[in-house]
Amino acid sequence: MSDIVAGAATPNQLTRFTRSLLASRTGGRYSPLVTAVLVSPVLLILIFSFLYPVGRMLVGSFFEPGFTLDNYTRIFTESLYLKVLLRTLWIALAATVGAFMLGYPVAYAMARANSKFTIWIAACVLLPLWTSVLVRSYAWIILMQRKGVINNILIETGIVEQPLKLIYTEGAVVIAMTHVLMPFMILPIYGALRTIPKELSQAAANLGAGGFTTFFEVTLPLSLPGVFAGTLMTFILALGFYITPALVGGPQTLMMATLIGQQATVLLDWPFAGALATVLLAVTLALTFVFRKVLATFGGFANV
Repeated sequence: MSDIVAGAATPNQLTRFTRSLLASRTGGRYSPLVTAVLVSPVLLILIFSFLYPVGRMLVGSFFEPGFTLDNYTRIFTESLYLKVLLRTLWIALAATVGAFMLGYPVAYAMARANSKFTIWIAACVLLPLWTSVLVRSYAWIILMQRKGVINNILIETGIVEQPLKLIYTEGAVVIAMTHVLMPFMILPIYGALRTIPKELSQAAANLGAGGFTTFFEVTLPLSLPGVFAGTLMTFILALGFYITPALVGGPQTLMMATLIGQQATVLLDWPFAGALATVLLAVTLALTFVFRKVLATFGGFANV
């Protein structure tokens, strides 16, 4: 073992070491020591890149430098911050619903189409993920600005006489966020739909069920685990969106991530920024727990 660590191991020693690792498995599982060695790199990355920064902000929100609850009292007593929190929840919910309404048919088409069309649809879904969120947000600015593509088309076709205010509105933020987040909704639903045997739909049709009945009684309930995963992922990402609301939104569409960034980088009020981040994290965890319970209760998936 010491030769292996020192880098002077022979092929036979490496082979014996590998066999000893495999032999340490009991009942199809690795020993606790081997498991700890394999998992430790991921745990270290998680601790230093997530847990430590979040812990620092959480502790800092209570101490400046002495213990105080003034930062949290400020959030719940000043209407501005409550409005920003409620607006963040509303925009995240709207973007999630929009991504579901637009993404479910795409996922269904991917799951039911032949392999050739599935590849093309998957390419259309995955290619935007290879483009920066910043670039995609700027693309919406080009489309929706006062002299942008959409306003030019509306004016040239005579639908409107004056350019519409499309950019820097709440609707612009919801549309742009829905576009960016759709792949995170489509892929989990597609994975769930792929596991549903086609014979179930055929059996429902043989029993006299129509297309709508088959979908709502067979396909949709069985795809709920994918819907849950996609909805949860999309909603959580939407709550923490920063770039898109900052670019296509305005002062009237300020969201929590933008507010936290302003407090931390412009006003340099790190304790209050930590309090805002802690409240947002608590709300996210609470909504995740509630949504899981609702799905498990009404969807019949107790183990989701």
